[in-house]
Amino acid sequence: MRHRPITVTLLACLYLVVGLLGFAAHFHGLLMRQPDAVWVELTEFLAVVIGIFLLRGHDWARWLAVVWIAFHVAISLHEPGKLLVHSIFFILFIWILFAPAARRWFDSAAGEPHLL
Repeated sequence: MRHRPITVTLLACLYLVVGLLGFAAHFHGLLMRQPDAVWVELTEFLAVVIGIFLLRGHDWARWLAVVWIAFHVAISLHEPGKLLVHSIFFILFIWILFAPAARRWFDSAAGEPHLL
């Protein structure tokens, strides 16, 4: 079994932390039945799912991670500061997830069961 690149591990942990903290921070909106609260919580839940399955080496999680951050770039188009930050993260995440070491990890993990 090949070892997971540290960059993938760190990125997966970032997704987990952002997802869990975001879910907790926005949960009040769900309780208050704010209009977009379900969608906000869904994106936070997806971040947790992405983090878990990146750690396990699932290739689809790599692609969902890219879609997730691309979505954040798209929703921040009207806010230049957020757009800049999300765009930088987008480029960084693609670099991490599609670097040669990461590709080897996801390719080798395809046929192997992995624990976290």
